[in-house]
Formats: sequence, C-alpha cells, structure tokens
Amino acid sequence: MADRALVLGGGGAVGLAWTVGMLAGLERAGIALSRADVTIGTSAGSVIGSRLASGVEAEEMYREELDGAPEIDVTVTWRQTARFLRAALGTRDPRRSAQRLGRAALASRTVPESSVHDAVAVLLAGVRDWPAADLRVTAVDARSGDVTAFDSGSDVTLPEAVAASCAVPVVWPPVAVAGRRWMDGGSRSTANVHLARGIRRVVAIAPIPRAVGPHPSAAEQGAELAADGALVAVLTPDRAARKAFGRDMLDQTRRAAAARAGRIQAAACADTVREVWNR
Repeated sequence: MADRALVLGGGGAVGLAWTVGMLAGLERAGIALSRADVTIGTSAGSVIGSRLASGVEAEEMYREELDGAPEIDVTVTWRQTARFLRAALGTRDPRRSAQRLGRAALASRTVPESSVHDAVAVLLAGVRDWPAADLRVTAVDARSGDVTAFDSGSDVTLPEAVAASCAVPVVWPPVAVAGRRWMDGGSRSTANVHLARGIRRVVAIAPIPRAVGPHPSAAEQGAELAADGALVAVLTPDRAARKAFGRDMLDQTRRAAAARAGRIQAAACADTVREVWNR
C-alpha cells in the first residue's frame, strides 16, 4: 500500500504559479514532496504533477515562473462566465451539477480541440511519456459527470490525459479520449483529495479551495480522510497569496507574484507539512 500521496489541485496560470512556489519553498525546508508514492494532479495540478513526477525539480519550475515561462492566451468572456455559473449552480445535487456543466460544455462553441492539445504541449514543456512514478491525472466525463483518474495503465497518452484534465468547461471544448468526452478534472472538486483514500499520509495543495456548485471543499475531503485515520495537510492560499492572485486566475501578469507568495507561505506551514510527511 502506498504510504505518501501528493495531491495538486487546479487554479489556472496564477494557481499553478502559487503551487510551484509552495513546492519549491517546502523543498527548501527539507520536505521532498516530489518523493511521493502517488501523485494526483487536477487541471493545472496535472501539469505540475506530470513534470514533477518526470524529474523536473520544483526549484526549476519556480525559476521559470519568475523569469517568464511560456504563456497560454486564454480569454474568458462574461457570457462564458454566466453560462458556467448558470450550469454549475442550477442544482444542489453534485452529480447533476457536473452533468449540467458537461451539457453546457458540449453545446458551447469554443476553440478547436486541437488548441487544447497545443496549449498542453507548451505547458508540459517536453514531457510526453508517463513517468515510472505513480501519477494519476483526473478528468470528469462530460456526459455522466463522473470523475476518473488516468494513469500509465490507461489507454491514453500523458498529453491526452492532461488535456482532458485541463479542458475548462465552456471555455475549452471537452476532449475526446478513450471513446468519451472529458472536461476539467476540477469540475466537481478542485483538487480531488478524496482520491487519496487508503493512503496513510496525504499533502494536498489546493489553489482554489472549492469548485463552483454543490461540491465539497478540499478541506472537507481532507477531513474525511483524517477521520479514516490518515495524516492529512491541506494547504490553501493565505491572505497575502489571495492578494497576489488578484481576481483573475488566468492573469499571466500575476504569476511571478503568486509564485513568490507561495514560497513565502511554504515557510509558514512547513512544520505542519513536515509533521505529516516526514514523521
């Protein structure tokens, strides 16, 4: 049985940068989250998880954020935002909320699906193969609303799995993989902490604490694992980090500030994480 799990949540370009800062800061404090037995990545977290599990160091990714990593141009209109909110908030049932969001995503006219794959190729920065480490990439079936976790045993390539995990509903089209259409893995849970059930020690980094709609937060999912006997640390942005984020999680100009905020916050929570990870 796996002993340690690292869970990396979604959060757009800004949340990705903050997560990288957190990882680099914790690594500097002697907490090697890259040595996880299992890495679970959702949306932006799937990009980081793929690179980390493939041997790219957190410090290298942190330096990229400060120096200006390649940018992905994603524009979200107010109409897209309204359609997303209307679908996600139209019911109190979590599964129906995801199904409504999936229907809206399937019906939306957005960019070509190839654009999603092109963007993911840029974000993965040369990583193309499933790593030897146990990496799991989440995505939500756009029709059923069910979440799944792709891994090296799935009949999909790593870039395909990450593209599915990053396909933000209504903004990007659901991605066709393994005979189904998939949307952002964060559509029901921004981090999918619950997928670490059965693992003794879990550290989750969630730039966005809760998905839009009637869904449990990362902290609530972490509390459920703790109630089952796991040691759990769920890290979410503090006040300084939220200020660095601004209002748009896709704002490329905020990335360096978010990365620095993550590194600073890592120092403040290092003892908590060490108690879970290194004990």
